Amino acid sequence: MNITFKLFATLGDYLPSSVRPGNEMSLQVASGATVAQVIEPFALPPKLVHLVLVNGHFVAPEQRTSHVLLEGDVLAIWPPIAGG
Repeated sequence: MNITFKLFATLGDYLPSSVRPGNEMSLQVASGATVAQVIEPFALPPKLVHLVLVNGHFVAPEQRTSHVLLEGDVLAIWPPIAGG
């Protein structure tokens, strides 16, 4: 199945160089794939996987291994961001 995978801020460096300017890519994943299974091959440092949204809805850390993605979902991830 196909999903859209988005990495923001410094996490964009973990995407293939060809899609880094847009910070997103179309991604083929196995049917029944969870958020954690999609993230794993990208080797994102766990401390940088802060805000995870699927179709704009927050996925808590304890739900990432069980939240199953569906065809057409948009998985977006942000690192911790400081500001002021």
